[in-house]
Amino acid sequence: MSIVLYGIPNCDTIKKAKKFLQEQNIEFAFHDYRKDGLTPALLDSFVAKLGWETVLNKRGTTYRALSDEQKQTLDEASAKQYMLDAPAMIKRPILQVDTELHIGFKAAQYQEIFK
Repeated sequence: MSIVLYGIPNCDTIKKAKKFLQEQNIEFAFHDYRKDGLTPALLDSFVAKLGWETVLNKRGTTYRALSDEQKQTLDEASAKQYMLDAPAMIKRPILQVDTELHIGFKAAQYQEIFK
């Protein structure tokens, strides 16, 4: 089983997800968007499986910093460009288990994935 957790290390939700995986002795690789990069192909794979509106984090400060005009004219192409320019705009974490993708973290959700 191949497990990759995608995100940024200083995110509280990422810290909770990592702690859960470590406490359950689940081996995983951590992909830090800032250190390991975010390629258009990787972002496209997330969007293809989850949808750009699910992947885009509208609750974060980076998104809120967009102008009203940018938010009103948001579409898949512009959203992807914003996420490539500022990976903090990607909802976190994205968990890849083999070929399946899961977004967000709730202990019950992860227990279900790894039962």
